[in-house]
Amino acid sequence: MTLGAGAAAEPVALERWGSFHVGGREVVISGQPVREMAFNPGSVPVRIDPNGTYLMGSMYAQYMIPANPRGQAPLLMWHGGGLTGVTWETTPDGREGWQHFFLRRGWPVYVSDAVERGRSGWSMIPEQTGGQHVLLTQDNPWERFRIGDGAGSFARGTTNPGVQFPTDPESYRNFVRQVVPRFTTTDALTLDAYLALLDRVGPSVVMVHSQSGQFGWRAAQERPDKVRALVLVEPAATGDPAKVAALRDIPMLVVYGDYIATDARWPTIRANGLRFAEAVRAAGGTVDVVDLPERGIRGNSHMVMMDRNGDQVAAMIQDWLTAKGLWR
Repeated sequence: MTLGAGAAAEPVALERWGSFHVGGREVVISGQPVREMAFNPGSVPVRIDPNGTYLMGSMYAQYMIPANPRGQAPLLMWHGGGLTGVTWETTPDGREGWQHFFLRRGWPVYVSDAVERGRSGWSMIPEQTGGQHVLLTQDNPWERFRIGDGAGSFARGTTNPGVQFPTDPESYRNFVRQVVPRFTTTDALTLDAYLALLDRVGPSVVMVHSQSGQFGWRAAQERPDKVRALVLVEPAATGDPAKVAALRDIPMLVVYGDYIATDARWPTIRANGLRFAEAVRAAGGTVDVVDLPERGIRGNSHMVMMDRNGDQVAAMIQDWLTAKGLWR
């Protein structure tokens, strides 16, 4: 099987390509009103009884296994908050994403949609978990993801100087089209699903972004034998401070982009990440922290993998993984 990747790229030979769902648990809902509704205009009404047993918390994963793998473990790619696995697949302006970058270098790649996102199962929220969903406006990521400065907006088109995110209106709207509702009350379900993924796939390199930083660290703490290395791209939260010793044998790389010092939130988020990394080091672990501007890689937004220089960052990560003996 080959996967076409555009006129300028060589085809990728795959041994296998498929998908599956993992995780989930049965939950009983009761006390909800029964109602009738028509599923289609003019159709016969159907009696809907929402009471009963539901399977909630399952997660979708897609895998691509190269014919001649060179990565010494599968590479699991976990996306951030309000997004799906599309984060890794294709950039908003149509370039190949990091899924392709690492697949082309011989990594077996697994891209997943976290619980309640994309192709994963849905649940009876708020009945099962409480809380209300959060959905971003069109302007929100422009400032929040450091594409524009704090006073900027998509409508005005003001950006951080030299930003590498594709800011033309159509590309940016392509990014906003990927945004999905997220909940702040489903973290336990999400972590359980990621643990189920690790249990199914086996020892892996885990690459996380933003919200999934906490899931990467915490999954490694719960399954240290299943995580060969952990790559954290702008993690927005940390692991469990009481379990840092569980991470001491797992090599970790933490990557931060540009414009952090002038942002309202990210100096604190980064400081929290560095503090947690230092705690891991104090417990005997290895954490390498890279601030991209200090490496001469400038203009990166929070969505590093979508930036125009994203492949330069991916190549740096590839070099790090090679140095750790995880690629041949």
